[in-house]
Amino acid sequence: MSANELTAADEVCDERINFNVATSNQTENGDITTVSLVESERAAYTFIPQTPIRSTDAHLEEFSEALRTVAKTLRRVAEGKAAAQADAAEWKRKYELEMASNEHKRHNVIRGCSNFGNDKLEQPTSQLALEIAPIDQTSCCGNHGICSHQILQDECPGPKRKQDEKIIGRKAPFRLVWGCDGDKNGQHKRDFVSFEKGDIKTAERSNKQILLKWESPPQTVLFVTKPNSNSVLALCAEMVRWLKEHNNMNVFVEPRVRKELLAEDSYFSFIQTCNNDQEAKTLHTKIDLIVTLGGDGTVLWAASLFKGPVPPVVAFSLGSLGFMTPFPSEQYRECLGNVLKQPFSITLRSRLQCHVIRDAAKEQDETEEPILVLNEVTIDRGMSSYLTYLECYCDSSYVTRVQGDGLIISTTSGSTAYSLAAGGSMVHPQVPGILFTPICPHSLSFRPLILPEYVTLRVQVPFNSRGQAWASFDGKGRIQLGPGDALICSISPWPVPTACLADSTTDFLRSIHEGLHWNLRKSQSFDGPSA
Repeated sequence: MSANELTAADEVCDERINFNVATSNQTENGDITTVSLVESERAAYTFIPQTPIRSTDAHLEEFSEALRTVAKTLRRVAEGKAAAQADAAEWKRKYELEMASNEHKRHNVIRGCSNFGNDKLEQPTSQLALEIAPIDQTSCCGNHGICSHQILQDECPGPKRKQDEKIIGRKAPFRLVWGCDGDKNGQHKRDFVSFEKGDIKTAERSNKQILLKWESPPQTVLFVTKPNSNSVLALCAEMVRWLKEHNNMNVFVEPRVRKELLAEDSYFSFIQTCNNDQEAKTLHTKIDLIVTLGGDGTVLWAASLFKGPVPPVVAFSLGSLGFMTPFPSEQYRECLGNVLKQPFSITLRSRLQCHVIRDAAKEQDETEEPILVLNEVTIDRGMSSYLTYLECYCDSSYVTRVQGDGLIISTTSGSTAYSLAAGGSMVHPQVPGILFTPICPHSLSFRPLILPEYVTLRVQVPFNSRGQAWASFDGKGRIQLGPGDALICSISPWPVPTACLADSTTDFLRSIHEGLHWNLRKSQSFDGPSA
């Protein structure tokens, strides 16, 4: 190639590059737009074949290769910037949708509730994710907290209840507010994730201690007692008489208890009960408060009576070991007086809802309604001498195959029960999660897991399993699972609100100290030299 030809090629190259550089410099704030980068790439590729290369000079080959590299680099920059812009637009869209959703929920609560007294509490933007039923404006708490209508008094699916002429008045409304750092003044802090200037930040959280305050005095109480105990029956009669004479409350009991009380004294003829399953399904629409007399097993039984919303539970300790029964029975007058007249802390204990799916009917549940458990569901080998063989899935992801004596799927409230004996961890009951604990696994590397509360677990008996499996729910209601059958578990939207003696954390730590003697040991002696 002659010197004139090289000079002409350099001039053409300089003109094309200068043109694209000038175009890119015309953008705002000095940013290179996608259009200018694409044009630069096109110009580079157009220039390559037009270059009058007529020899195999090494310098020209190196120059053409450099142009190709520049073109590829420009293309990558353009693609990267386009992807970044798309990601930013998607994050912005999600953030705007989240803000619009929160604003919509806030307006729904404000429209449905009237102001209550002079307590001006800030409306929380992150309400509990529970269903909201139509609210009666004349009996609601206002826009200062979480209404009872939103959480614990929603109608569950089923036929409408008939008006009970024996009950005077309506179910007592209440509201729930966030406590902050142990302060019970109802103040709270918002709890959400923000996305600002490309940074993800979690806002400051409160301690999420929930307080319950009655809007009007509760009128109806349900007593659930431990069976076959004369001392418990005597205490129940004493508490029923006190509530009737001092608070004029309507009292519900189980049919067995009503029969036993009437056998003791005809004075208890005013006590009501549920006579059939249809009335039991609408029990939550009549009851303001549940009082249990017994241990944790009594609390489990009381929770099993409610397939939907559960009224607040006041659990008195009359059993051998109680993690959910903080109230001393000897002081029942003081304890019930505080619960009926003052705001008190509650613990929202999650429940698992379980469906059994048979291989013969993949689209149908074995039961008409889900089985709700407060502690755990256990899948074991029953009477079989073979190892349990189970396949486990979390949402659509494969988890593992269980080969051993069985598997425990537990709530955090049940973490101090069977799961703890099988090697699981103790978890605070208000931590949102599901415990996945194997029972005597055949692999030493099979350690327990804690999964987030929003997942759905599926445990299936494979067709090549050597034996059957058995599922039990809170220690009762055993169901046989054959090859191809599956058990579906997820967190129920209906928690069990249990009243706290002090607060949720204090009661939990007291229960593991007193019930399990956790980390109890003799203090180390000091034999060193004196100071």
